[in-house]
Amino acid sequence: MDIDMLMQILASTLRLGTPLLLACLAGLYSERAGIFDIGLEGKMLMAAMASGAVAWATGSAWAGLGAGILAALVLAVVHGLASITFRGNQLISGVALNFIAAGATVLIAQTLFKQGGRTPALDGGARFGAIHLPFADVLHGVPLIGPFYRDVLSGQSMLVYIALWCVPVTWWVLHRTRFGLRLRAVGENPESVDTAGISVVRLRFAAVAITGILCGLAGTYMATSLQAGFGRDMTAGRGYIALAALIFAKWRPWHALWATMLFGFLQALALRPDVISGVAHVSIPVPVLDALPYILTVIVLAGFVGKAIPPRAGGEPYVKER
Repeated sequence: MDIDMLMQILASTLRLGTPLLLACLAGLYSERAGIFDIGLEGKMLMAAMASGAVAWATGSAWAGLGAGILAALVLAVVHGLASITFRGNQLISGVALNFIAAGATVLIAQTLFKQGGRTPALDGGARFGAIHLPFADVLHGVPLIGPFYRDVLSGQSMLVYIALWCVPVTWWVLHRTRFGLRLRAVGENPESVDTAGISVVRLRFAAVAITGILCGLAGTYMATSLQAGFGRDMTAGRGYIALAALIFAKWRPWHALWATMLFGFLQALALRPDVISGVAHVSIPVPVLDALPYILTVIVLAGFVGKAIPPRAGGEPYVKER
């Protein structure tokens, strides 16, 4: 494998890993606050449909971004009401949202555009274009670093850079701010937080809202950057893969980056079966390569990568003692 092919695969890894990273960070905020959210998939799907439709109608990717975040926030509020206000089962609520989103997105898109549940193809200002970083061509001659900077980091969508920026921001918020300390405490011992006079409900709703915003970014990225519009079930299980990556990362932001990029790398390899056959001199069927991220998901959830201990109060509705 030459350096150019390696850089192409790494660039694809970054593009394919970005929605996983955003969804993984979304789940991290929610679960750190004690709210399990299986509905990441549904929020991403609804955001993708809303952003694709609005971006096509207005010709503005920014308008699509706002619509995508708003759509995901609506589902996030519904999940918060079900699991926090009414103390319902969080897993059932998340799964229900996924089913609702899977059906509603196709129905709305078909009603609006009559294209089999898809939105029209996006182009021009309706998509987030590539951003070329400064000095990319100048540094290209530097071994390894130059090609990586020019061919992998440079030329990506703005939402890719936002996703990467969210990793250190999430670490700082959770570990260096009062809000983050309280958020993590709510996920571990909500009774102590309540005793200190801090609203458990308010903190959990804040976490659910952040989850909605990040899922909105993930869905918008898929419709306006990774692809040119919304298509039926276009998330293809990425919400579930993001949850597996979150467990793999043991609910830590920097580990979430590497975990999601690993899944993205497997997806990138599935698009380039010639690479494996050229390196290992073994011909692997394309369906097997496509299944690799899902196989790794099963391995992670089965606990073969080490024991992961979730927040102690995760999944448990909090009932204020009188």
